[in-house]
Amino acid sequence: MSYENIRVVLVGTSHPGNIGGVARAMKNMCLSDLVLVSPEAEFPSGKARARASSALDILERTRVVDDLGAAIADCQLVVGASARLRAIPWPLVDAREAAKNLVEQSEQGKVALIFGRENSGLTNEELERCHKLVHIPANLEYSSLNIAAAVQVLTYEIHMAKREQANETLKVSNDYPMSTAEEMEGLYAHFEQALETIGFYDPQNPRQLMRRLRRLFNRAQLDSMEMNILRGILAAAESPKKNN
Repeated sequence: MSYENIRVVLVGTSHPGNIGGVARAMKNMCLSDLVLVSPEAEFPSGKARARASSALDILERTRVVDDLGAAIADCQLVVGASARLRAIPWPLVDAREAAKNLVEQSEQGKVALIFGRENSGLTNEELERCHKLVHIPANLEYSSLNIAAAVQVLTYEIHMAKREQANETLKVSNDYPMSTAEEMEGLYAHFEQALETIGFYDPQNPRQLMRRLRRLFNRAQLDSMEMNILRGILAAAESPKKNN
């Protein structure tokens, strides 16, 4: 799974420790592209390195730029994190949807997830540079998240969206077509016949066996090769009885 097209951008960060904490959160979730926009904090910094722990490689590759435009110039999708629900009418998504959008678009090109200043977040002008805003619905009585914690939440969702995408790709890339409803009915009829032949199934006392087998194989969603394997097993199980 490639995460190289997904960028995290920090705007006006005031504490070097937070930069290190963000780098660590990113490395936990396989991201590595970090850009700082006009940081107020000293950078490079020993405090950032101390908080980064084993994510020093991310700090060493971190770029510092003068304005947000330079940080997102090559990005096709820009999502801005907002701690407050703004009055400006802008598309607003939750963390899970934002992550899905970012992962999908990252297949085509660069994307960016932007975080603002610790005390005031992103300005309205900066938010207007974003295609969408993302809000983390935390405890209403205490909704303030440390910037590294906010990055951790959103990068976790990105990581999970990436894993889900990889799983879906495996399903789509199956070399064999999925079994049809008609083929499944043939399998169930074969199961009933074979199980009766070997004495495992009594049609006079079925105990919902066939219904449970239907539920089992419907969940599995067999492809044609799996279907052939099962039919072959059933045929082999029947043959000793037939030969007697």
